[in-house]
Amino acid sequence: MSDRCGWAGSEQIYTDYHDTEWGVPEWDSRALWEKLILDGFQAGLSWITILKKRDNFREAFEGFDPAVIASWGEPQVNRLLQNPGIIRHRGKIEATITNAQAYLQIDDFSALCWSYVGGAPIQNRFETLSDVPAATDISTQFSKDLKKMGFKFCGPTIVYAWMQACGLVNDHLVTCPQRPVCARLSPTI
Repeated sequence: MSDRCGWAGSEQIYTDYHDTEWGVPEWDSRALWEKLILDGFQAGLSWITILKKRDNFREAFEGFDPAVIASWGEPQVNRLLQNPGIIRHRGKIEATITNAQAYLQIDDFSALCWSYVGGAPIQNRFETLSDVPAATDISTQFSKDLKKMGFKFCGPTIVYAWMQACGLVNDHLVTCPQRPVCARLSPTI
């Protein structure tokens, strides 16, 4: 019997996310950046909290347009700190502005991201949730490199969770029906 990855729980928003988004290779630079920002906001919280607020985040952060966010300052930070629809954490909000500025310095964010996995998703074969690492050598190096480029809230654990979400690694368990679906989306290199 095939079972969905256990972390997906039973709430519809979570199972829908697992079944349609998590682990699906993302190639769009802006979408990759948005997901990295959301994973940074998730630090210390559950992912379902972010999922439930994702539309509010998209509205509050102007569709996660880095060119807009990069020019923000204290007035926008203060506005966001008053928004109950998002996570009101000054450090994470300010990091989003800094990360937008860093993003704009990179010619092709998608190419940068995918270079860490050789241009195609790593196909892991984990049998249980306890087999899945919180971070890897790749996420640790990627995290260090992002920080050198000026990014914040991008530690190795955040980066690995983001890599899983964006399909840079296929960490659906071997029993999960989504594992082969995501594996088929991997380009042949």
